[in-house]
Amino acid sequence: MLLRNAILAGTDADADAPYGLIARGTVAIEGERIAWAGPEAALPERFRGLDALDLEGRLVTPGLIDCHTHIVHGGNRAAEFEMRLEGRSYEEIARAGGGILSTVTATRAAGEDALLAAALPRVDALIAEGVTTIEVKSGYGLDIATECAMLRAARRIAAMRPVTVRTTFLGAHAIPPEYRGRADAYLDEVCLPALEAAHAEGLADAVDGFCEGIAFSPGQIARVFARARALGLPVKLHAEQLSNLGGARLAATNGALSADHLEYADEGDAAAMAAAGTVAVMLPGAFYTLRETRLPPIAAFRARGVAMAVATDCNPGSSPLTSLLLAMNMAATLFRMTPAECLAGVTAHAARALGLADAGHLRAGMRADLAIWDVESPAELSYRIGFNPLWKRIFGGRP
Repeated sequence: MLLRNAILAGTDADADAPYGLIARGTVAIEGERIAWAGPEAALPERFRGLDALDLEGRLVTPGLIDCHTHIVHGGNRAAEFEMRLEGRSYEEIARAGGGILSTVTATRAAGEDALLAAALPRVDALIAEGVTTIEVKSGYGLDIATECAMLRAARRIAAMRPVTVRTTFLGAHAIPPEYRGRADAYLDEVCLPALEAAHAEGLADAVDGFCEGIAFSPGQIARVFARARALGLPVKLHAEQLSNLGGARLAATNGALSADHLEYADEGDAAAMAAAGTVAVMLPGAFYTLRETRLPPIAAFRARGVAMAVATDCNPGSSPLTSLLLAMNMAATLFRMTPAECLAGVTAHAARALGLADAGHLRAGMRADLAIWDVESPAELSYRIGFNPLWKRIFGGRP
């Protein structure tokens, strides 16, 4: 298939050109891969006989990548939404048994099939906006059986929908009620054995943790990271969301794919992440929902050359968001990221945050995961609020 008469963004065009933009471009697709992408005038002769689709000047980008979600879970937390609006803080709710732990109760009560059924409408909302890859975390089971059931449900999404799913083990998400005050015992008796079980079943592509006062200390996360490394799994971390405990530097020291949230990160964290090549994942949905006021250090990340990704953080409590386009708008409006940074954040940099080498770019050899938009400029993807201009989505070379 040949896509012609298109505006291309996300190509290997001049790095100084915003978006890697090609004004009159063509993409050649063979099987599941991009065979060529570039100016239409330079199209190699061997592709000129392919069936062509005239895009009439529409924008083509790589398929969008949501690199941080908790999209598999039981129940919802609308009641806690009300509590926050009545003045209770996120930490107060969590310490009173709400927050993550209320979702743990609902998730444990649901079976694997019910978890999958509840997740699919949320997945469909992302797919409808041009998303072709979704990361899905566990972390609402906090026992061996439910953590593995969540990851199995996540794997099954890819069999039910045309989307790539990357799974992340997040057993170190919270301390369940039965282990209150005994975090190390929970790690020894549940979290680390659950990680071993998930790895043995081939359910985890990466390992995450929540390094925060209401969750796990840097020393405890270091134990989880050590086990992940022993199993050959890459790591990432929820870091510096509510305070600065040194999580971002811990992540960088361990060569983490990403550190996520980062509202309380500082210049030193940015320097450490830059040296390690760790991606900073911006999650403006949680910032918005929790009505935070401390902004992540975007200028420091930008100055240090830290790649910045953008994701929904889709979860039932702090970011019940199933629109990656809205996350882009929030990142631009709330965090002052540029539209070009936002688009890179849901394509090239999101792919890097997941360790994917064959996604996020329009170039030969990449998977033919594409989004075609009825817009005149890439900036429109971050500019509009509550509007979906997707014209067509291509997944693995198939519309």
